[in-house]
Amino acid sequence: MTGLVFDIQRCSLHDGPGIRTTVFLKGCPLACLWCHNPESISPAPELSFLEDRCTRCGACVQICPRRAHQVADGRHLIARACCAACGTCVAACPNQALRIVGEEMEADDVLGVAARDRAYYDRSGGGLTLSGGEPMLQFDFTLALLRGARARGLHTCLDTCGLASQEQFAQVLPFVDLFLFDYKATDPEQHRALTGATNEQLLEALAFLDARGAAVVLRCPLIPGVNDSAEHLAGIAALAARFPRVVGVEVMPFHTLGREKARTVGREVNLRDVPTADDATVARWLSALHELGCAARRG
Repeated sequence: MTGLVFDIQRCSLHDGPGIRTTVFLKGCPLACLWCHNPESISPAPELSFLEDRCTRCGACVQICPRRAHQVADGRHLIARACCAACGTCVAACPNQALRIVGEEMEADDVLGVAARDRAYYDRSGGGLTLSGGEPMLQFDFTLALLRGARARGLHTCLDTCGLASQEQFAQVLPFVDLFLFDYKATDPEQHRALTGATNEQLLEALAFLDARGAAVVLRCPLIPGVNDSAEHLAGIAALAARFPRVVGVEVMPFHTLGREKARTVGREVNLRDVPTADDATVARWLSALHELGCAARRG
């Protein structure tokens, strides 16, 4: 069983309890304006270009079989519609300005990486977290990883936006110790405007998991002036109160790191004028949620 992985972070502290290994899978059904991992959206491998490392030497221009690279007027341009992400240019670049995002990996190899840090998991209550992108978009691979982790006695977390079928959630449920469930906007049409889809299906998925006893942490990305209205904060508190299996609420403050990553893979940079959420803003959000009876914390 193989899947497309774009990163594995060992000793992660923010993707579930304890010290964890977080595996990031390619592909997402949403296109959130604030996406912190825009290199995860495409379900296929893609070329990443770090312009500040490029010396415009032309090595990639000479070797690319599809003529996707061009150096003109002191600029390095990439015709991404022509690029097949074959990696030929990556090997030729003397400055490591190019790399392929997305590597086909065997499930056993991924689990082998996770198993290296078992001692840390045992001491801290950590384990394996699947993230992305949306792991459920590579359902068979995700299921294989979760089954393999359970067979190895590893604690598992699944970070999901909820856009998968109830049948699929039923299949992974026995192998997930904690669901990290994204909640991005309360109003369905605002959710569509911000992410590309309404929130009805994800709410149905959350109700399905709650009814079957799944432990869930709501993860709520908040972006100043975009989705941090009093109505949405009240919606977060109401949702947490509605479902008894919600064991925590995490506020995920907006930061601007995704902007540069979007540029590297040729994606449009959104929310250009929105600043990183500062500590005072996060404290205001948490205070409002606490006043609503929601014991939220910073994620």
